[in-house]
Amino acid sequence: MKWVFPGKVGGGGGGGGGEGKAVVFKSKLKWVGLFGLVLSAFSLFTHFLLARCTDGFAVTEYKSSVTIFSWRPIFENADLSTATALYRRLWGPVRRLESIHPYANPRGNYAAPASQTNGFVFVRIRGGFHEIRNSICDVVVVARLLNATLVIPEIQSTTSSKGISTQFKSFAYLYSEDHFMAALAEDIRIVKTLPKDLKGARRKKEIPSFKVPNSASPYYYLHHVLPVLSRHSVVELVVPDGGCLQALLPPHLEEYQRLRCRVAFHALKFRDEVQELSTKILYRLRASGRPFIAYDPGMTRDALAYHGCAELFQDVHTELIQHKRAWMIKRGIVKGNLSVDSAEQRLNGLCPLMPEEIGILLRAYGYSWDTIIYVSGGEVFGGQKKLIPLHAMFENVVDRTSLSMPWELNVMYGREANLVDKYPKTSPPAKEEKKPGAWKTSGPRPRPLPPPPARAKYPYNIEGWWGLVAESDNEPESTVIELRTNAHKLLWEAIDYTICVEADVFIPGFDRDGKGFPNFASLVMGHRLYQLANSKTFRINRKEIAKLLEEVGDNFYQANHTWITSVRRHLRRELVDGLADELRRSKPLSFLSFPIPECSCLRGEPSEVSVSVNASSSPDHSSLHDVLGSMQHCPSWMDADVASPPKDKENEQDDVDENEPDLPGAAPLFRQSVGSNESGAELSNKEETQMEDQEELEGGER
Repeated sequence: MKWVFPGKVGGGGGGGGGEGKAVVFKSKLKWVGLFGLVLSAFSLFTHFLLARCTDGFAVTEYKSSVTIFSWRPIFENADLSTATALYRRLWGPVRRLESIHPYANPRGNYAAPASQTNGFVFVRIRGGFHEIRNSICDVVVVARLLNATLVIPEIQSTTSSKGISTQFKSFAYLYSEDHFMAALAEDIRIVKTLPKDLKGARRKKEIPSFKVPNSASPYYYLHHVLPVLSRHSVVELVVPDGGCLQALLPPHLEEYQRLRCRVAFHALKFRDEVQELSTKILYRLRASGRPFIAYDPGMTRDALAYHGCAELFQDVHTELIQHKRAWMIKRGIVKGNLSVDSAEQRLNGLCPLMPEEIGILLRAYGYSWDTIIYVSGGEVFGGQKKLIPLHAMFENVVDRTSLSMPWELNVMYGREANLVDKYPKTSPPAKEEKKPGAWKTSGPRPRPLPPPPARAKYPYNIEGWWGLVAESDNEPESTVIELRTNAHKLLWEAIDYTICVEADVFIPGFDRDGKGFPNFASLVMGHRLYQLANSKTFRINRKEIAKLLEEVGDNFYQANHTWITSVRRHLRRELVDGLADELRRSKPLSFLSFPIPECSCLRGEPSEVSVSVNASSSPDHSSLHDVLGSMQHCPSWMDADVASPPKDKENEQDDVDENEPDLPGAAPLFRQSVGSNESGAELSNKEETQMEDQEELEGGER
């Protein structure tokens, strides 16, 4: 091929020279293009390396001009002073609970595990995150009770899920096996797998199996399971509903309650990949130097169906909840009618608080529009549109998706196959309905026209929840993608659990699951009560809050100062008084939701103990007073670690600043400026402060 330039046409010698120059020019272009490609590849590689390996993830600093996350916080003031009384009221610890400290070590005659055991206990656990966590703690106690060797439990939510990574199996998909075994070495004997001969017997289903009832008593294990274990040297326990041992054990088994605490709060450590991503998200939340609130909505479809809260939603969501409730009634999970008055259930405190209502409560308490709120939970039924009012009231509402990168989640998931390409969906051809034979043999016209053929149903017509409600009374079988998503939800909730426990403030929207038992939020509140009892955790009385919300009706955003004061007093009192409700409602169902006094102690001199609950206000508060009053004092080595805080009069005052820029009486709660007072109807801060101070000094009397 010859290169010919227009100016060189005609001369033989000139044509040859032009051809040579053209070849040289073409070679230079090749080298320039190659150099550009190499430079681009090197630049791209450098950027990826910096993004993944930069120490401390400095690229995520909030003052940077570029951020790799979708969340970019906006604050009214660059600095938040921590020395003000307003800060102490919003973020400070609950002083009346400062003397309670974690102490789950054995205290009495607690022998080491015997070298010779009665056999092996193999456990299969089903359920969600909180059910798995409760069950693991229970089976450890059961193994200790039976003097058995525990095989690391099998989590059915992962082993039955197809499509997840083979890198992590069963228990190791969520928790660290090595840490679990090392932390409980002084309590029970633990092995990773059964011996080879028992493995074969299990595959042939030759070992005895027990489907353990929920909240079984120690008598059940000692008189039904132990004899079988002694004969066969192995038993299999199937735990289907979460929790296989009763929450309240007899007084002589108090050491077993402390064993539960050691399992839940020390031995159950998430695997390294989950722990690493949780730490990164916590760092990104705190990088601005501001505290944050963790909020768990608790709005799952199962919980809404169980408690009859369908009418809180509209359109298809109500139908979906009712469909689930009918399914529960058919299987005996729910005992009651299909139709329930959701408004009455809400007034009785049996339905979750909506995100909008939580936002109103937080604004009424005094949190500004730029407060950071982390929304946890693997599912918010109704979708992101239910969080729109919360986003309208608070600028910095985030979740794990806005604080992590896709590749970080993929590292946590492990290597997974591309199931979408492996199992493509194809629409089957439409089926034409044949006319009945009677129409073909009928007489001459006039005659009525035959009915039109049925409309062909393609998969996209019945795909999704609406198609499920229209087509069948039974839940459809889960697809491979749905099974994988269910397994991923365990990891998502593990991240949320870590962040909620470490949050400066925690507020739950609901504390019951789809079976009426304490849910994810209850476990978080129990962990916070054990780890740092004086952390600010709002244990909301939903029945009283529903009445307060009904008082203002449609004027949520224009509440007067009397209503705001009532909300503040209720939330402040429930910081301590809410423990009485937890003791009465949650502890009999789940010990981990209220692990005191068994797993805690009081630090300091008896006269300095600041736990004060009025014993004469109600029987519930009287029982709480007795429980906290019977708590043992911490060992002397714990008292020596912490200096007593000064007991001057200023520290005894309440966390309310008399000069606090309160919300005005007619100002909208979602307004992005709480410092101005457009209406001129400001609260009487001095009078309110004196009243709240008196309540604080009197121990929270109602």
